[in-house]
Amino acid sequence: MALILYYGTECFHCHAMDPAISKLEKETKLKIKKVEVWHNAKNAAEFQQRDAGKCGGVPFFYNEKTKKWLCGEVPYSELKAWATGK
Repeated sequence: MALILYYGTECFHCHAMDPAISKLEKETKLKIKKVEVWHNAKNAAEFQQRDAGKCGGVPFFYNEKTKKWLCGEVPYSELKAWATGK
């Protein structure tokens, strides 16, 4: 299962999610792949395709298994539910 975070290097909201991501990875043993989109055109194109107007910005979380996404800063409980599919 691939869990992906599309983020921007200077994005305050993206960095605000770092503690929750670390906690999630430790608790569940899942790994979130981080993909920078503000300074990488290829990654930005992939993000635009996945986002397709759903969020319109970062952070944008995408679960390849469930095809579900999260937009922006979210509470830990919501991040965990998205990541585990529960």
